[in-house]
Amino acid sequence: MERLLQFITPYDLVKVCVISSAALLAISTHRIVRLQIAPNGSKKGMTGTFAHIVKTNGLGGLYSGISASLLRQLSYSTIRFGVYEHLKERHHKTHQAPPSLPTLVIMGCASGLLGGIAGNPADVINVRMQQDAALPPGQHRNYKHALDGLARMTREEGARSLFRGVWPNSARAVLMTASQLASYDSFKGCLISFTSLGDSVSTHLLASLGAGFVATTICSPFDVLKTRVMSASGRIGLGQLVMSVWRSEGAGWMFRGWVPSFVRLGPHTIATFLFLEQHKRLLRLWRERE
Repeated sequence: MERLLQFITPYDLVKVCVISSAALLAISTHRIVRLQIAPNGSKKGMTGTFAHIVKTNGLGGLYSGISASLLRQLSYSTIRFGVYEHLKERHHKTHQAPPSLPTLVIMGCASGLLGGIAGNPADVINVRMQQDAALPPGQHRNYKHALDGLARMTREEGARSLFRGVWPNSARAVLMTASQLASYDSFKGCLISFTSLGDSVSTHLLASLGAGFVATTICSPFDVLKTRVMSASGRIGLGQLVMSVWRSEGAGWMFRGWVPSFVRLGPHTIATFLFLEQHKRLLRLWRERE
């Protein structure tokens, strides 16, 4: 119990609010655009898909699945950020030095795997709710909110359906966490060491922008595969899906929807780390006063 209390600190609870708030501000509109581009290889592009959603469903259509997005952030992001920061702190206490880039990548992989598994049910609901607008009227699932979607999927398709696509999703979470968090810490360290910016907001802004670019590029193929697996109504093997997509769309499928993905992930990453750094600073001040 003592170890558990050491792990669940006020810092971890703050991260729940930080990541969830950033997700609500930056994830919804561009994520739904990408989800409607990726599954069927839409040639409308980001702007055309954006306009189509507004025309068909109104402005509210851009925020379809907002409850599922929030639930996903509360599960997936809380765990991956919490575990990653905890591992960094443990390493620093043990070795009295910041972890190297390979060590950060390993920490990111481990925390991303745990976060991906924990957040998969909410991610499945999120994909389905945001894709409803792209389906014919007779195929709409019409989940009222995330909890309604979880209950209906469990009742209609069985509990195993909540973990549909868990392994490609977890692989994507591993890549996302390792590339986003490890690259941010690396960019931040380089900016502090080789520029005069110091540990400032400008450093955090530039480092998070670089981390968003790296994470978007590395995760793009897995985003496409994850979306298609989760939106499928039947079972399909990952290898079979890759071969089918490669034959029909060529190598370009790996970066389909990259622009809306970066437009989503870039601001999301910047907001996340800017808020996170400020909360870390406030936490240090709070601890010093104790």
